[in-house]
Amino acid sequence: MSEVRETQLLIIGGGPGGYPAALHAADHGLKVILVDEGAKLGGVCLNRGCIPSKALLHAAKVIHEAKEAVELGLTFAEPTLDLEKMRAYVQTKVVGKLTGGIAMLCKGRGVETVRGHAEFVDANTVTITGDKPETIRFEKCIIASGGLPAMPKTFQINDPRIMDSTGALLLPDIPKRFLVIGGGYIGLEIGSIYAALGSAVTVVEFMDSLLAMADRDLVKPLETKLRKEFANIYLNTKVASVKATPEGIVATLEGKDVPDELTFDRVLVSVGRRPNSATLALEKAGLKTDERGFLAVDAQRRTTVPHIYAIGDVAGDPGLAHKATAEARVCVEAILGEPAEWAPRGVPAVIYTDPEIAWVGLTEVDALKQNVPHEVLRFPWGASGRAVALNITNGLTKMLVDPETKRILGVGIVGVGAGELIAEGVLALEMGAVARDLLETIHPHPTLSETVMESAEMAYGSATHMAKPKRLAK
Repeated sequence: MSEVRETQLLIIGGGPGGYPAALHAADHGLKVILVDEGAKLGGVCLNRGCIPSKALLHAAKVIHEAKEAVELGLTFAEPTLDLEKMRAYVQTKVVGKLTGGIAMLCKGRGVETVRGHAEFVDANTVTITGDKPETIRFEKCIIASGGLPAMPKTFQINDPRIMDSTGALLLPDIPKRFLVIGGGYIGLEIGSIYAALGSAVTVVEFMDSLLAMADRDLVKPLETKLRKEFANIYLNTKVASVKATPEGIVATLEGKDVPDELTFDRVLVSVGRRPNSATLALEKAGLKTDERGFLAVDAQRRTTVPHIYAIGDVAGDPGLAHKATAEARVCVEAILGEPAEWAPRGVPAVIYTDPEIAWVGLTEVDALKQNVPHEVLRFPWGASGRAVALNITNGLTKMLVDPETKRILGVGIVGVGAGELIAEGVLALEMGAVARDLLETIHPHPTLSETVMESAEMAYGSATHMAKPKRLAK
């Protein structure tokens, strides 16, 4: 018989929701056991997603900047790719360093980590299969099991040349012909990496636009750039089937004015993610999921079984690491009896392409769909001294405000560093700020952050560095 142990708090999943929850709970005196089936803590984000992709995107950006430096009067030799060294850098110096740091934090804070797969036996017990099979009884539990790449049956032909995001980020090789199925953020980020490293990238997207969740004026600068860097981008197009041949993976396309068939050396399937809930035996704990596999939770992240909580990808969209981390704190504080609840005014989204796209709060698309009264303020980066100096004038900062009160409803940015700049918009939204709060906040010059200030200034007339609108020219 396996060993039976007891703990106050059991956490299933050591990703960006699970391990912060464990550390926060341990800091407040709870006995915590953190179960994760990965070789290293950090979950998909750190080991196979957010972090390795950003390291590789940085490499891609360096390649692009070296080429663009010609306009500054600087010419560099063509880069030479050492693929083995690049893999080692990502896995050892980036992923390895960060996962090691999490392990040290858990040890230093008294969090016991168990490697293995957890399955519920009942509402207070799980069995662990892995290095050391055992049974754990708990008073409270947080499910933070994360998500998995979706792989439709159409593409499940048992050929290693067809990859999900995990496989693609391992850089098995740099294919000459690379197909990306799906024009969402994962597909475009990974496509950008492979294009910079030398692949001819083709993107096939079923919808009529790339990044359908984002405003068109934010996507346009990115799409314009990608159409120059990628071999092809096919919209309103479906990959009806794939077939393995010695010459490559043959993809059959369905759409207007597209080739019937194209052959590729490798294929990335990036059509979304699904919650990792199917193998936890949730039903034995009295838990049910919806048709997509999500667990229903309340404002404290409590499931229908009151002492079991769920956070992160398994608890509903958006499937973002920072959302899971924020939920972790709310969840643990609720367990501790604090009056905490999940009620953010906005969860920022960032697409780490070049240029980056970021937004928070109400988008223009949603405002129109929901008939929300709004005024759109746009400040093009061509009017920013810092952007001109850096030769990155294809950017745009926009703000949605209430027409009467000027309260900020949403902020969107496209351009270099948009993921960093959006934080000011997130804070403004959370604080219930009005546009005047931002325009009267002195921003350092010359910086890209000034574009946020100047877009806010447009709510009360014209921005300093924009031509005066006709309605104010009298």
